[in-house]
Amino acid sequence: MENSKHNKDSGRLIIVAYRLPFKIVKENDEVQLFQNSGGLVSAVLSLVKEQPGSAFSSSQKIQWVGFSENTREELEGQTLENDDFEAHPVFIPEDVNENYYEGFCNNLIWPLCHYFPSLARFEDDYFEAYQVANRLFFDKINEIIQPGDVVWVQDYQLMLLPQMIREQHAENKIGFFFHIPFPSFELFRLLPVAWRKAIIDGILGADVVGFHTNDYVEYFLKAAQLVSGHGNKLHYINMSNRIVKVDSFPISIDFKMFNEAYYAPEVEAARAEARHSLKEKIIFSVDRLDYSKGIIHRLRGFQRFLERYPEWHGKVSFVMVVVPSRDTIEQYQQMKSEIDQAVGRINADFGNIYWQPIIYQYRSMSYHELVGMYTASDVALITPVRDGMNLVCKEYVASRKDRKGVLILSEMAGAAAELGEALIINPLDIQDIADAIKKAFEMPEEEQTKRMDAMRERIREYDVFAWTNDFFTQMTMLEQEHDRLRQVFLTNTGIDGIRQAYENATNRILFFDYDGTLAPIVPDPSKAIVSDDVKSLILEIAKRDTVIIISGRDRYFLDNLFKDLPVHIIAEHGALVRTKGSEKWILNENYEENWKESIRPIMDIYAKRSPGAFVEEKETSLAWHYRTAEDEEYAQRRAQELLWQLKNYIQPELNLQVIDGSKVVEVKKTAFNKGTSARDFVDSGDYDFVLAIGDDTTDEDMFIALPDTAYTIKIGDDLSAARNHIRSQEEVFHFLKFMVSSIGA
Repeated sequence: MENSKHNKDSGRLIIVAYRLPFKIVKENDEVQLFQNSGGLVSAVLSLVKEQPGSAFSSSQKIQWVGFSENTREELEGQTLENDDFEAHPVFIPEDVNENYYEGFCNNLIWPLCHYFPSLARFEDDYFEAYQVANRLFFDKINEIIQPGDVVWVQDYQLMLLPQMIREQHAENKIGFFFHIPFPSFELFRLLPVAWRKAIIDGILGADVVGFHTNDYVEYFLKAAQLVSGHGNKLHYINMSNRIVKVDSFPISIDFKMFNEAYYAPEVEAARAEARHSLKEKIIFSVDRLDYSKGIIHRLRGFQRFLERYPEWHGKVSFVMVVVPSRDTIEQYQQMKSEIDQAVGRINADFGNIYWQPIIYQYRSMSYHELVGMYTASDVALITPVRDGMNLVCKEYVASRKDRKGVLILSEMAGAAAELGEALIINPLDIQDIADAIKKAFEMPEEEQTKRMDAMRERIREYDVFAWTNDFFTQMTMLEQEHDRLRQVFLTNTGIDGIRQAYENATNRILFFDYDGTLAPIVPDPSKAIVSDDVKSLILEIAKRDTVIIISGRDRYFLDNLFKDLPVHIIAEHGALVRTKGSEKWILNENYEENWKESIRPIMDIYAKRSPGAFVEEKETSLAWHYRTAEDEEYAQRRAQELLWQLKNYIQPELNLQVIDGSKVVEVKKTAFNKGTSARDFVDSGDYDFVLAIGDDTTDEDMFIALPDTAYTIKIGDDLSAARNHIRSQEEVFHFLKFMVSSIGA
């Protein structure tokens, strides 16, 4: 479709979620949107309306793409919009939606991500429908997207979508947020190989990928590495032609709304009614009906409390509200039946004609009724066995303007990472729950206030508006990082500029990586020998300039190749240096011995598991090579596992660095690298021309460490800190030959 070119800073915000946040009502051929008052709706509105310097135009409505239960015929030809939003319904055939939403999303991804793998159903029809539905969402986006628009994709129903958008609209910024727990790799790998790869690659189509907690981030990064071979550095994944930022953004609530509701007349009435009709101590919980919420375990914990602490009989009311969800499904019906029976049993065993321990209701609650119960209760008992975040606990804290009350919170909820002042419990440990209830009842008011104040301040500072702003700030920062690392291939003009600078300089220093720069990459590293032409050219340059060969190779290999040239040599990534004219190698003063024996056995095991892979022991490092492995794809997977194991095994105090190189995994001391060594040389002389060329990840340290005036050149098209690129190793000789052409030998 034809789109007019929009200003980069005036793009629209396109939200894509499974559901539209509107009820679409058609009366007398007129269609109206009735907007939900959800936190996400308010938060995205604030991005456009309230943020100074927003990247989005406040004059343009937010576009929202989502599934509609209305039929295509009902909405044909209608413009679905209100003052703030324009809705774009996606129509999914009923049979596809059944396998997609109820099947793949709710019968597979939901239980797998919530650590109930036994409930997960792996059906081929599910994944086929998932692909079809994600494509239908893409088709709708494709109809409306314009240059400059930012697309924010929400949640596990749309994990394939970011990559689909990326393939067709590479210049648009794309965000993705995962609202449920991302599972550990041991669970994620239960997915069929093709499915898990499609999911990882799909999500990595985004520029910024968000999760609720750092644990989920780490689990995703491990999956990205082991499934698709993408390593990361400080949560940045280099995809060669772009970078993906993966980070935690703990979703929150509208603190102000819940806080200010305390004195609302309807809330005061609900609070007064609760305190009048219930016992002196009130416990409150509210959950959607789901096995992840730990409702049965919570009831058992309360039962244990009543068994162990009979002095509280007749003094406590546990108000437990369960909101109906998926109760047409047999598994959920069975769960509800278990809850009904457990409540009946506890009330029968402990209650009497004057006291009912549990007030149980299976229904939805109005907002004012909910806040009334939050503010009337002495304890909020929130015990999911696994929850992405859990906003109920944040709502409870935000609503307590009186600074009283105790939050008992499961350590399995994402929110536990932020709300450490709550009484944190193991939701499967019924004695732990019972003891926490007793402790909460006996907690002095001063301590309640101290804990509540700390939690309230945190939620006030990082509310749902800060959450959205944080996400898009990261997107802006990523764009700046892209600009810094943007590939600039040397043109004839650029090469000529370097030649002139070289010609005009009087004191030059040049750094050359070896493998992939002076010599081609070959399957057997021992056969990567520099050509006579390149060697002659290096000799010509070294006669008048300072030349440094800087490599990860060992000193014996480099000595043998360059002993007859007047060059300095840096071996093993900066560990060993031999200056021009000297036969003596100097070991870096920061090098420490006695670390290899703990790392070598790990590498040896992986070498045995990958035929053709081998371990090279250098003086100051250990390298696991797999360029000669018989099965390259298998060896690549083993390499990713080795990387992950080493990074998790190596303790910070060992000061070791794990390098993910070209067909090699290497471990060395962190006190030195190509960057520190190159900088030492530059700082020791008054050089007016500095040049560095390299192709590997280890050369990035050199590019970063050298002064801004240096000419840094990366071979290949990977994103790099180098300021320029040359396309291939073969071009290095021609570039250098031209650079020195105006100066005689």
